Amino acid sequence: MTQSVYTFGGNADHSDPRQKDKTITGGKGANLAEMAGIGLPVPPGFTITTEECVRYLAEGADFSADLRAEVAAALAHIEKAVGKSFGDAADPLLVSVRSGARVSMPGMMDTVLNLGLNSETVEGLASASGDDRFAWDSYRRFIQMYSDVVLGLDHGLFEEALEIAKEDNGYFADTEMTADDWRKVVAEYTKIVEREQGKPFPQDVNEQLWGAIAAVFDSWDSDRAKVYRRLNGIPGDWGTAVNVQAMVFGNMGETSATGVAFTRDPSTGENAYYGEFLVNAQGEDVVAGIRTPQYLTKAAREKAGAQSPSMEEIMPEAYGELARVFDLLETHYKDMQDIEFTVQQGKLWMLQTRSGKRTAKAALRMAVDMVDEGLIDEKTAILRVDPMALDQLLHPTLDPDAPRNVLSKIGLPASPGAASGQIVLDSDKAEKLAEHGIAVILVRVETSPEDIHGMHAARGILTARGGMTSHAAVVARGMGRACVSGASDVSIRLADRTLRIGTTELKEGDIITLDGSTGEVMLGEVPTIEPELAGDFGILMEWADKHRRMKVRTNAETPADCRTARGFGAEGIGLCRTEHMFFDADRILHVRAMILADDEAGRRAALQNLLPAQRADFTEIFQTMAGLPCTIRLLDPPLHEFLPQGDAEFADLADKLGVGEDHLRRRAGELHEFNPMLGHRGCRLGITFPEIYEMQARAIFEAACDVTAEGGDPVVPEVMIPLVATKRELEILRKLVDEVAAQVFAEKGRTLDYLVGTMIELPRAALMAGEIAEEATFFSFGTNDLTQTTLGVSRDDAARFLAPYVEKGIYARDPFVSLDVDGVGQLVSLAVERGRATRPEIKLGICGEHGGDPASIAFCEETGLDYVSASPYRVPIARLAAAQAALK
Repeated sequence: MTQSVYTFGGNADHSDPRQKDKTITGGKGANLAEMAGIGLPVPPGFTITTEECVRYLAEGADFSADLRAEVAAALAHIEKAVGKSFGDAADPLLVSVRSGARVSMPGMMDTVLNLGLNSETVEGLASASGDDRFAWDSYRRFIQMYSDVVLGLDHGLFEEALEIAKEDNGYFADTEMTADDWRKVVAEYTKIVEREQGKPFPQDVNEQLWGAIAAVFDSWDSDRAKVYRRLNGIPGDWGTAVNVQAMVFGNMGETSATGVAFTRDPSTGENAYYGEFLVNAQGEDVVAGIRTPQYLTKAAREKAGAQSPSMEEIMPEAYGELARVFDLLETHYKDMQDIEFTVQQGKLWMLQTRSGKRTAKAALRMAVDMVDEGLIDEKTAILRVDPMALDQLLHPTLDPDAPRNVLSKIGLPASPGAASGQIVLDSDKAEKLAEHGIAVILVRVETSPEDIHGMHAARGILTARGGMTSHAAVVARGMGRACVSGASDVSIRLADRTLRIGTTELKEGDIITLDGSTGEVMLGEVPTIEPELAGDFGILMEWADKHRRMKVRTNAETPADCRTARGFGAEGIGLCRTEHMFFDADRILHVRAMILADDEAGRRAALQNLLPAQRADFTEIFQTMAGLPCTIRLLDPPLHEFLPQGDAEFADLADKLGVGEDHLRRRAGELHEFNPMLGHRGCRLGITFPEIYEMQARAIFEAACDVTAEGGDPVVPEVMIPLVATKRELEILRKLVDEVAAQVFAEKGRTLDYLVGTMIELPRAALMAGEIAEEATFFSFGTNDLTQTTLGVSRDDAARFLAPYVEKGIYARDPFVSLDVDGVGQLVSLAVERGRATRPEIKLGICGEHGGDPASIAFCEETGLDYVSASPYRVPIARLAAAQAALK
């Protein structure tokens, strides 16, 4: 029988390789076993595997007799290791129950602390510890946490009762509560539980344990966890492990503490210990931001100008041991570690280590620094940085010279970057406004895992409470959102949807700006500047370029986009959409005249007016790209997209063209299509209206000859024929392009090399790639339309129903974001194989939006494509992803 429970610590055997496999015991369980195995002070415990979670969720809320027996044996291991018994009324063993998926999901799943307390064991804990206050404080924490996580009661009911108790006693902080105060709070909490669920709080400690295990498994499928998985591409069938561990207590007085720390600064990447701690507290106090934490190091405290002493100053021995552990763990794992620890009456205990979440800026600095330090090599550094995280670096920051109306300076710089937007006070509204393209700043007292959708939708996040390791800070850094946390001068009034920041009264909808690098909050929108991509970014990109095989081009059709893409390292244009050039106000009239003309002569007259503008477009693009390859797609969309909309526009067009409005409407009616995206578009336009493609080909070749004649790098145009389904279509249109090229070369007295190829965006084209390659010198896979035509799904309409498809595991990810490898990918692979069989030297690339998606790029590497093409701001992402794909 496969083992489902693994013990760690307390002389446990850690030799089974499954125990250190994160897919089996999760990241937390595997690392706890690893830490215990290398001799670090880890409280003993056990891990229930992810396999049990998957079985539990699939088969229903039940546990097998075999699992119960394994848990009982593992619990006995903890009891023996600590010399206490679970449920013992005299000196009870208490445990924590925590989740632990194979990848870090901060705040997404549930935790229960102090499990094993009831009306009898709390007295035993008080007697054994000699501290009544500590015991009853622990019991009230357990009731509140268990009621929320396991019983599903509103935690606000308990928070309200606690606030009333503090007000009645004139207290400000929880630490002012006495043992008798906590007894009264516990009595009130138990009344709340019985009132809300109709039965008393569970007293049986084994019932408590299995209830908590079930709740942690269930939290894998909570709404917030599903949103997080969808946003981060985490499969739903992975499941989470459960870690049950002997409690150690940071709330046993002034010699006890709890904290969260990083071996390096997760915001900047600086090689300096970074973290926060609280004296006489438990871990949830730090993460939830209920109390303002203190700095870990003296240097950090002095830098921040804080008065409260650091851990280094008030607990020097425990801090010294912690620093030793930091160095050991970073050397062992060869990566920056995110650590949770507790100090119980002066003794340090390690509760967790994992590779820490970090900003893109910090990830780059750490990767480069660790290579310089000899900790890792270049290849490891390349693989260490998440390509999508680079997006955080490729957007503007606040202009340092711009005027600012600063409302608050006391917030913490929790996640760097700048963001402006409308104030929104709840996550549901933030998501709705963002769907309509409105920039929003989510403002909350503190965030919780239920805010995940609003945090993702927002441009930035502002909280009144919480530290640098609060939920808001950790999640914002991972998402690349600007975040200011712990701005205690922010006061929110939800009743009338208003707030005060400092001395300024604001209302929901007002514009503010956050600077996540300084912690400042400003009124209105502050101008921004483009980032400088040098330093660590340049070094890592240089390493990536050295190790990647595929080229990286850009999708661009304006000189500005071309310049941006070249600045980001693009090696050519993989897709120039010429139709985007037609919507200019000075050109659309000629386009419409061409479309609405009754005969070829009328169309040619209108196209002749467009020729100079098209030639000028291509001239500037070729000059900007300076000899790099440029793939130019001839007109693709259906003609109806260029026609007027509404009576006023038709009347205006009739007046400008000097024709009757009725005539225009009749001609537009003749062009109407029931399904234009599968109608008269792409190469079908070139077949029926060859004069359109003739004009575009002439503009391309004339521009290429003119730029080459200027003495610059020779231009080698790549002319792409869209939506080909048959060899004959391409044969006809290639002949047309060749004839125009010959005419231009004769007129210019110059001959240039050029390529004619096609976009593979129909299943038939992929199947017939061998024949089509007889006419094509390159294939560019248009995976947007290839996905639409293969799945029979409109990309524009798919958003209405694809989210449930992903949640139910029908598709692992949105197929318009990450390539459907099993379906569309097979067509691409088949086309590559058949195209190369006919023409071994054929150039192969991808130009759909998938060209900027790391998972899709990995598939392109496996398939042997020559290049990927991405939007300008995705070019660095594609460069790094291509290098990672080659190394893997």
